[in-house]
Amino acid sequence: MRWFKFTSLLLFAGPACALEGYVVGLGLEGDSADGIAGSFSLDLGLTEKTWLSVAAAKSSLDLPRGGSLDSRFGQLGIDHWFEPLGVSLGIAYWDASDILNSTDYLGEVYWRGDNARVALDIEYRDFSFDVFRRDALAGQDVEFHADGIGLSARFSLTQSIDLNLAGIDYNYNVNLGRAANQPITDFQSVSRLSLINSLVDFRANVGLGFDIGKQRWSLDYASWLGEVDGSRTTSTTLRFLTPMGQKSDVEFGIGVDDSDIFGSISFFSVHLFFYGD
Repeated sequence: MRWFKFTSLLLFAGPACALEGYVVGLGLEGDSADGIAGSFSLDLGLTEKTWLSVAAAKSSLDLPRGGSLDSRFGQLGIDHWFEPLGVSLGIAYWDASDILNSTDYLGEVYWRGDNARVALDIEYRDFSFDVFRRDALAGQDVEFHADGIGLSARFSLTQSIDLNLAGIDYNYNVNLGRAANQPITDFQSVSRLSLINSLVDFRANVGLGFDIGKQRWSLDYASWLGEVDGSRTTSTTLRFLTPMGQKSDVEFGIGVDDSDIFGSISFFSVHLFFYGD
């Protein structure tokens, strides 16, 4: 359970515990809609209070109207805790089959105490879509953007139970409604693994974590509203984390997404975590 302990250090620990180190994560996820995704992450302690994070992911799935959609994602971030306030900055890029891509600029200001962490999250998303309107010229990219603002919090209810809350709302500078932009709907997928489904109006989630000895159980519930078609999706996920060795953990996840558009889809994930001091 060292991966979660490293995360806890990042969120709650004081200078006496926040040692330099690293956590490497490898993940694989699939669902009943034949979607599959792989991911890589690295959290590196540059100093006792400064952490660098890198993440990458790739997904592939079939579209309901035929063809496939391949998505790529990358993110770079840095976090520094000034005690008790901290600042996190990041930049992310994702691309969906060279059709829709986004460059995201992320910022967070947080307060961290012994048993709680509360943050204000700000995000700016710059999109480019080459089939945005039916009257757009062939091969012509059309750009739009979205501003997001949200809150997130984490509380240690007891030594073995923690509560996580998060929500973010986005404001787009264009109308992405189905009637106005049918081409976007054509590329909507039946799986949340497609990064194109990150075109959301808002997203909220709540989670509970339980430590039992060296193992950890967590239950998460999330809900989001699509900006393109106004569809609502809810997701419930159960995760189990257990040591795999002296310096590694394995986490299994299983859950169900329920959408107004594609109905219910089950998914399963496996993540490996390796750590060092």
